[in-house]
Formats: sequence, structure tokens, C-alpha cells
Amino acid sequence: MSKASPRHSPAQMKARRRWQLAIALVVVLLLIAGGLLVHSWRAPPAAPVVNHSYSEALELAHDGKPGAARVLYQQLTRTDLSDIRRAGLLTELSNYPSPQALKILDGDLKRAAPLVQQTAIDTLATMVPDAQLGVLIGPLLDDPDQDVRFSAVRALLNLTPDDLGLYYNAVQQTAQQYESTLVSQPPSGQSQIELARLLVNRGQAQKAFDALDLALKLEPDNIQAGLAQVQLLDQQGQMDRSRQQLAQLLERNPQASLLQHALGMWLLRHQQNEYALLALTKAVELEPENTAYRYDLAVALHGLQLLEPAQRQLEDILQRQPANRRARTLLVDYWKQSGQLQNVQVLLAELEQLNPDDPALQQGL
Repeated sequence: MSKASPRHSPAQMKARRRWQLAIALVVVLLLIAGGLLVHSWRAPPAAPVVNHSYSEALELAHDGKPGAARVLYQQLTRTDLSDIRRAGLLTELSNYPSPQALKILDGDLKRAAPLVQQTAIDTLATMVPDAQLGVLIGPLLDDPDQDVRFSAVRALLNLTPDDLGLYYNAVQQTAQQYESTLVSQPPSGQSQIELARLLVNRGQAQKAFDALDLALKLEPDNIQAGLAQVQLLDQQGQMDRSRQQLAQLLERNPQASLLQHALGMWLLRHQQNEYALLALTKAVELEPENTAYRYDLAVALHGLQLLEPAQRQLEDILQRQPANRRARTLLVDYWKQSGQLQNVQVLLAELEQLNPDDPALQQGL
């Protein structure tokens, strides 16, 4: 005869129902928490906090104001910038090198935005050594966008085989594609200048000269094409023809600052430094705002042991362009040479305010 099941008291039944409800509630809460966790894994990361507007960041960087580098880096973390705005910031980045800047540029080389990629290429070309340039830009020789590939070629064309390393053959192949594209297009002054550069790289000097001749027939006032011929003749050891070509250009355009600067650089190459100073000074007088001309004048003055005038030219550049890192670091070197260490400390302190991560500071310039 079987035993009857034990009967639970009302209190026991009530306690049991409470436990069941509690367990059910815990299960529901765990399911909700799990769902939120999965959502958080899938959700995009929160947008970085940006404390300045695009215009403010661009102004700080361009004018070389304290904190410019950090603001510039911060602005480049944004994901809502148009390609043209991002390219504008990357152009300013050339004055603010650092590991962070290099990381930003490396990322933008991989961005599927041709304008951004090409600007990153140009900025890197001013910032890193040739050997490093080949490693960074070399992969873009296979980029799906033709303009990006050709920008990469222009940046790498004059590097040595050692600097290019594994990318040497890729550069040659892409350069041939670039050449074929230029030849297939209706000729223009600029396209023929580019074609001449490619031909020179392949050792075809006469064809390069012919391309520049065509550029001048199409555009007789194209000073860049005329100067390219001057340089090509000089490289080929035809110094007299090179000088005559330059003299003819100057005769037709005596007030062209570009030609006066070219004359000064030509004279420097041929160890006529005193005469070179006259031409370089004339170029600066014709175009006072051109800091590249003023920089070359400073270097030429220094080469003649005219240290104080050279320093004054670099100081003038920094008055006009406080962000100009190239002029600042050269002036630091010149002040060191003259033993004026107080001025060195002032310049380095200003540089640290601009960009505390600048490699020049880390290396104890």
C-alpha cells in the first residue's frame, strides 16, 4: 500500500512561490544585461571630444600658436570631416611632426579618398627620410585609383634603389604606366614637364628635352618648362647652353622672382657664391612673402660665413610664419654655432609650446 505524498503547509507554498519569482526575475535581468552587452560590442565607439572647431584648429596650426599640434591632432580624430577639410589639416601637419602625426598620415594613406591620400603623400614627402618614405608610400603603387598611383610615383621617382627596396620594380612599372597615360593625352605644358621628368629618370635625356621643347611651343611663356630645360642641360654637363638658356629667360622676364631665384641657385651650383647672393636677394625683394626664397638666401649667406645676416633672414621667416619648423630648426643650429645659447633656449621653448612631441626636442636639438 503506497504512502500518500506529504502535504506542504501554506507558509511553505508561499515561500516556494517567492523563490520561483526571484529566480525568474534574475533570469530576465541576466537576459537584458546580456542583450545590452552584445549591443555595446556592436555599437560604434563614441566620437572623441573635440574642443575646437575646424576653423579654429586650422588657424592655430597655420599661425603657429601655442598648443597648435595637439589641437591639430585632435581635429584629425573626427570622422565627419569632408575630404577637402581633412586635406587642409594634413597640409598643416608638415610643420608638426611626431609619432602621432606619422600614425595619422599612415592611416590616411589607406583611406579610400584620393584627395586625402594624395595630400598625405605630399605631407609625408616633407616629413620623413627617403628610406622611410619608400616603405610608407610604396603600397600605394597598387592603389585602385590612378591619380593616387601617379602621386606615389612622383613622390618616389628620385629615390635610390636602396631607399625603394622591394618597391623599386613597382615604381618603374607604375612610372611606365604614367608615361603611357601622358603620351596618350592631348599635350599641354604641364603634361610635357611631367613626361620629361619621367624620361630623365629612365636616362632618355634627348626625349626629355624634346618634350620640354613641345611644352614651350604650346606655351611660350611657360617659365617652369624653360627652367626644366636649363636644369636638364646643366645635368648633362652642357653648362654654356644651360647658362644661355637661363639668360634668355631672364631677358624676357627680368622681374620674375622665380627666374632670379633660379639664377641664384644655378650660380651656387657653379661655386659663384657672391654673384648668387645678388640674384637670391633680388628674388626676395621681388617676392618678400616667399619664405622658400628667403630660406635659400639664408643658407647662401651662411655658406659665405655671413652668420648674422643669415640669422636675420630666418628670423624674418618666423615673424611671417611662426609655424615654419624648417626655418626654426635651422635658426636654432645657427644660434648654437654663434654660441648664443639663450636664443637657442627661447626658440626651443617656443617649439615645445607648439609641439611638445617634436622629434627635434626629443633628440635635444
